[in-house]
This record gives sequence, C-alpha cells and structure tokens, in this order.
Amino acid sequence: MIYEKINSELKEALKAKDEKKSGVLRMIISQIRNKEIEKKGAGSDPVLTEDEVLDLVKKEAKKRKEAIVLYEQGNRADLADVEKAELVIIQTYLPAEMSREDIEKVVLEIKNSGVSEFNVLIKEAMAKLKGQADGKLVSEVVKSVLQ
Repeated sequence: MIYEKINSELKEALKAKDEKKSGVLRMIISQIRNKEIEKKGAGSDPVLTEDEVLDLVKKEAKKRKEAIVLYEQGNRADLADVEKAELVIIQTYLPAEMSREDIEKVVLEIKNSGVSEFNVLIKEAMAKLKGQADGKLVSEVVKSVLQ
C-alpha cells in the first residue's frame, strides 16, 4: 500500500515537475527495488511486505535526521535545509509517532507487569511499539522510568 502510494505520487510529482519530491520518491523506490533484488538473491520471495517497505522508509527518514544534526554541527545550514525538506516529504509516508506520554504509559504498563531489567524492558517496549515510536525516545523513557 505504501509502495503503491509512493509510485502514484511519483507520477503526480513528475507531471507537476516537482523535482525535489520526485527525486526523493525515486530514491525510496530505488531502495525498495534494491531490497527486492537482495531478497531474490537470497532465495526468498522478492515481494516486500508492508512492514519491510515501512522499515525502508523509516531508515531513509533516520538518515535525514542524522544528516541534519551533522550539517548543523558543521555550520552548513544550506545542506541541513535540503535534508529537512527531504525529511518532510519522507515523513508523509510514515505513520504518526506516539507522544512521550503515550510511550511512558506503555513502558509503565510493562514495568508494572514485573519487568524491571533495562534490556528486557526495552526489548518488550520496542516489540509493543514497533513502527509507532522512535527507538531513541523509547530508550530515554525506559531510563527515566527505571530511575
């Protein structure tokens, strides 16, 4: 479903001559195709599941976030702005992330069920919040809950 949405929006962006959006969408589609080729080479079914496509889109968003931080540290606001614009486009294909308060509720629920070790707690929280929360934020919440 995400893949079809990206494909159709790429066609619209090309018709509208929106070079930024079409460039970002082409890059995502190329990542998807590379992953399909990789799976086919490993002897698996080359068709990606919705979760695999979502993971690829998340990885691209994460790359942009990391690049923004690095460019800002290097006083390259021009390059950071390009990455921010790409990130905005990529985030339209991702589900909305949970707020810190919602993550805290889930983590506290897991902790109250008897889990008090950091590694176990974060593992269970990430399994429960898969695709809905940033791992870094979950880690911060788990640390604060355990203190």
